[in-house]
Amino acid sequence: MMALSSMSAQKGLYTGSPEFESQIENYIRFTIPVIGVDDLSSHTDDYIILDIREKEEFEISHIPGAIHVGYEDPDWTKVNALSKDAKIIVYCSIGYRSEKIGEKLSKDGFQNVYNLFGSIFEWANQGNVLVDIKNNPTNHLHTYNKEWSKWVRNPSIEKVW
Repeated sequence: MMALSSMSAQKGLYTGSPEFESQIENYIRFTIPVIGVDDLSSHTDDYIILDIREKEEFEISHIPGAIHVGYEDPDWTKVNALSKDAKIIVYCSIGYRSEKIGEKLSKDGFQNVYNLFGSIFEWANQGNVLVDIKNNPTNHLHTYNKEWSKWVRNPSIEKVW
């Protein structure tokens, strides 16, 4: 497994948009280490990826290989089956919900939990592949609501809410 770069575990990752980065930093507290999209996109096989968004969001699109856990009513059976020393990346829309679930995982003894900085919005902004519920590539992304959709800047992404 790849070691995290020094940039991946500290505040101040660059997302390509200072406004978006500032917005993220207004919502997350960096209570668990963050990892950048660049680190994940080139090493997805090194991590267990947990999608913390709601089922409707996940079904429209998600990061390939992600396991849906949810936020409002998380499916802890999927988490409890994982090794406590597995490298786990949690993500949501921008990182707020995933940080909350990441905190819970850390308290429950998971030792290598990371929050994807910018989450699926930044994943899409950087042109990485999204898949739908049938694991087919898609350009659709659930952007939570109309207001939050402004943070998805990739013109090839079709925003849904």
